[in-house]
Amino acid sequence: MAGTLYVVATPIGNLEDITFRALRVLREVAVVAAEDTRRSGQLLRHFGIATRLVSLHSHNEGLKAEGLVDRLRRGESVALVSDAGTPAVSDPGAELVRAAVAAGIRVEPVPGASAVMAALSASGLPDIGFTFLGFPPVRGKDRDRWFEQLSKAVDMAPVVFFEAPHRVKSTLEHLSNLSYDQIVVFRETTKLHESVYRGSISAVLEQLTVVAGEFTLVVPRRVAPGGPAERPSDEAILEMFGRITDKKARDAARQVAAESGLSANEVYEIVRKAKG
Repeated sequence: MAGTLYVVATPIGNLEDITFRALRVLREVAVVAAEDTRRSGQLLRHFGIATRLVSLHSHNEGLKAEGLVDRLRRGESVALVSDAGTPAVSDPGAELVRAAVAAGIRVEPVPGASAVMAALSASGLPDIGFTFLGFPPVRGKDRDRWFEQLSKAVDMAPVVFFEAPHRVKSTLEHLSNLSYDQIVVFRETTKLHESVYRGSISAVLEQLTVVAGEFTLVVPRRVAPGGPAERPSDEAILEMFGRITDKKARDAARQVAAESGLSANEVYEIVRKAKG
């Protein structure tokens, strides 16, 4: 009987975000295929797991996939992990998953922490779906096409994407030049130096003095000129207001107004009524 390929999500920062199921699977499989064996080795050692690690990254995945599928055929189970979050989503692993599916091997997801879902859940934007666009290409026509794709997608729903720390400012400046305004930027989500920056792109660029770490960006849905904005519920406004703890009430109301499309007075009135 063939083994199972487990696609295991690992913490994106805080090790407490690992699931009980993920720990069990990592202990029970014959081998863990890891994007970086040193980094995954630290995770396994932290939880006292001695399962053997093999390297599977973007440069060797084509070569390693066949050998891992052979092991699966022989009845061994394999866990696929990336450095953080879910493998094969803007991370290596998709080629191994395709090879396993083609070979008739069972592929079982083991879900867990997600930078995309964490960012959306804390963005305060209306629940109207979203588009995930991974990392923007670095340069050239591919990068231009990526921004064209974002421009089309953001007319329908918010867009979530990742960016490297050494490119995040230039990407924000490019968005600003393309007449995008509001944005929410998450840095080092679930980690010690976690930060969230909200508001206009120019304001976020001023606040973004530290550019180290992992970045997840959320671009709100664009409302057509003259078109009616979708009004967030009072509960959503209160939730957005409650997450701002470093500003006076009037300044927080102005920030929520910029994100929600309401006036600062409307936001302040909603908060005042809720507090009785």
